[in-house]
Amino acid sequence: MSVESEIDTSAKHITIVIEGAFGFSLVQDFRRCYSDKKNYRFTIDLRKVDYIDSAGLGMLLNMHNYLEQDDGMIRITNTLPQVRKILSISRFDKKFAIE
Repeated sequence: MSVESEIDTSAKHITIVIEGAFGFSLVQDFRRCYSDKKNYRFTIDLRKVDYIDSAGLGMLLNMHNYLEQDDGMIRITNTLPQVRKILSISRFDKKFAIE
């Protein structure tokens, strides 16, 4: 389980790549990727996430609230079917752009 960020300062864009189960054990690493970066756009790449729990969902909501961006401004990409299903059931498609 890991969290890495790729920062493009010229485009003011950050891609956060998560690997493994997206849950409570990643709270600090995930928060570190977006803290003090309110002027950036974000993409969260979940291609290597095979499971997301309520803590992972909570982290996404905390990020959304912290950044104070409009709904749909944070993109979630490359979701596996089981993760996309959890995001859909939780209605995260209303807060995030899911691709």
